[in-house]
Amino acid sequence: MSFWFGGGVAEISVTDLEEVRGREAPVQLVDVREPDEFGAGHVAGAVLVPLGSLHLRLHELDRDRPTYVICQTGSRSAVATRMLVQAGFRDVRNVAGGTLAWWTSGRPLARGHE
Repeated sequence: MSFWFGGGVAEISVTDLEEVRGREAPVQLVDVREPDEFGAGHVAGAVLVPLGSLHLRLHELDRDRPTYVICQTGSRSAVATRMLVQAGFRDVRNVAGGTLAWWTSGRPLARGHE
């Protein structure tokens, strides 16, 4: 389930993200943190596209697939979600609480840059 918060950005909880990942394959999960943050721990299957280079790498993402955007706590990913919507992505959701919420809920993190 997703909901909207200030600024018109759709949000999804980590619980709902895990459920969606189990139903839809493959999910387009974009991590907008910096490489060192990503390497220290990220949701498996996430693609690293740092926020600062997102506008240059839009062509690497599929505008027609549901897109879930994650960062450490949800702030940078909210900015990225707005950018993607403005760039014409149709179904974009910010992961509420980010990687921190994923980890503190007991879900595993992948390490390294894969």
